[in-house]
Amino acid sequence: MTSPFHDVPAAVFDGDVLLHVGSPLREQRALEQGEAIVPRADRAVLTVSGEDRLSWLDSLTSQALAALPAGVSTELLVLDPQGHVEHAAAVVDDGVRTWLIADRTDAEGLLAWLTRMRFRLRVDPQDVSAEHVVIGGTAAAVADIASAVVWRDPWPAVAAGGWGYAAVDPHPAASRDWAEAVVPVAVAEQLAAEAVRGERSVAGTLAAEALRIAAWRPRAGAEADGRTLPHEVDWLRTAVHLSKGCYRGQETVAKVHNLGHPPRRLVSLQLDGSDAVLPEPGAEVRADGEVVGVLTSAARHYEEGPIALALVRRTTPVDAALTVAVDGGEITAAQEQIVPPDAGRTASVPRMPRLSRRR
Repeated sequence: MTSPFHDVPAAVFDGDVLLHVGSPLREQRALEQGEAIVPRADRAVLTVSGEDRLSWLDSLTSQALAALPAGVSTELLVLDPQGHVEHAAAVVDDGVRTWLIADRTDAEGLLAWLTRMRFRLRVDPQDVSAEHVVIGGTAAAVADIASAVVWRDPWPAVAAGGWGYAAVDPHPAASRDWAEAVVPVAVAEQLAAEAVRGERSVAGTLAAEALRIAAWRPRAGAEADGRTLPHEVDWLRTAVHLSKGCYRGQETVAKVHNLGHPPRRLVSLQLDGSDAVLPEPGAEVRADGEVVGVLTSAARHYEEGPIALALVRRTTPVDAALTVAVDGGEITAAQEQIVPPDAGRTASVPRMPRLSRRR
């Protein structure tokens, strides 16, 4: 589907994804202040209808959904048997259907998996991205848009049954206000026409991504690399209910949280801004010349400058001087701890006294 926003003045696209409209830094500020909206062609929309939809999703995913009230926003993860993140989705139910918003690169796999898991239950998962578009912005920015549903990002609040590893107070996303409205294509076309006439301000995905990275907010298409545990990126905060019923991957989630430590940890990087080069996702992160991790997301923030998220080995010292590989060399990066090295091992397990040998 061709984006209806292609005619917006100064619009720069990558395929159908609007990257920016001339000034990504100014667009970030406008998004944050509720003065602009962003069309999210990089997001897809799935629905699940049927009487068993919530209990079914509850049984398959990391989130407690069986009693989810209509209009309440949350998110879920689909894990593999070893607890690694396979899929992620924003969730809101309208009382008739459950709406799932997923990264477009992940949506096909998520739908295929849900379809395989239907069995004889009264559920009907569908991809409705051809009829609906995702529009992002602050809650106030999308409030006047005729939407099927609006998902309000719960990040960084610790949801019921969740657990936050990031110990910083206040959290950098404490004032984050982000929502995603699911709108019919006809409404998106009206919004685009308003933007062409100068009646509504729009921003690109580069701006939205920069705000996400600054908020330490994980995303399936970026921070989930096939090996990612929810603990490593602080996703227990909003996407995992630690005391709900059984689901695939739950045993690993519980073991790591209660008895172990995640093998990697998410860090925020302040990149050297003297070089115009911004490292690409997948770039090596090094300490003293040794590869200790991988960069997952990077952006230029309108206040903080070049920033990034990276997954590094748990044992990497929190004060280690890091570098990130770029074409032709490397750039320095100051790390800020998100998930601490001692994350996990929350259960108080008494040590058994050693039995002395009888003499």
